[in-house]
Amino acid sequence: MTQSNIMPGFRPALAYTLFYLGLVVLIPLSTLVFKSLQLGWGEYLDIISNNRVVSSFRVSFGTSLIAALVAGVFGFVIAWVLVRYPFPGKRFLDALIDLPFALPTAVAGVILATIFQPSGMLGKWLMSSLGVQVAYKPLGIVVALIFIGIPFVVRTIEPVLQEFDTTMEEAASSLGATRLQVFAQVIFPNIFPALLTGVSLAFARGVGEYGSVIFIAGNLPYVSEIVPLLIITKLEQYQYAGATAIALTMLLVSFLLLLIVNLLQLWARRRSGQI
Repeated sequence: MTQSNIMPGFRPALAYTLFYLGLVVLIPLSTLVFKSLQLGWGEYLDIISNNRVVSSFRVSFGTSLIAALVAGVFGFVIAWVLVRYPFPGKRFLDALIDLPFALPTAVAGVILATIFQPSGMLGKWLMSSLGVQVAYKPLGIVVALIFIGIPFVVRTIEPVLQEFDTTMEEAASSLGATRLQVFAQVIFPNIFPALLTGVSLAFARGVGEYGSVIFIAGNLPYVSEIVPLLIITKLEQYQYAGATAIALTMLLVSFLLLLIVNLLQLWARRRSGQI
């Protein structure tokens, strides 16, 4: 069977795919680039090197990275428990993992801000026992991004754990390997590419997140102001060129980081013998 007969209507389907990508992805991105080109190089550098802009980039990318790493650890543990252990209420817990996908981000932000504010249920306890304030601080942003990032890690790792051949663990154990050695040398190298994918997805989602963050962040310039909020502020002030310049910079940095992550994934797959 030739390749053209595998999927009838290949050419119309390909044309529709290219049309969809152009309409939804390429045209908006090209508009962003062309709008930014209206600025001179000096004006562009003045905008992105502004102390407030640099601080917002630091907050957005820093909190997103920390949240993605934390989500990677706890997401791996959750996926491991859901795949390897039977227990009562397993299906209910598995369904709850997808709650951040279905819950509107603004609702999630309001709930988290209510719980973690200094007078809230958890916020009051953290303040009185540990002296830690979560809401209206960068820590609150990290908490919100962990909440929305964990499902990406869990759903990326789960299929890999389900398809993992447990006889490899049994063979390693029969050869005298300890549990730690089995995990470090047999399980983790095969899981690492999926874990890296989940962490990168959580990071990419966190960088552009807005709804679940603004209610708990406090939005203080130089402290807890994120890049998406700064872009919206520029748009409300009719500074369209400045907003597109910041957005373009954010897009370029995100592409660069995702390229690095993809290269790491390729290296991990080659090292583990998956390709």
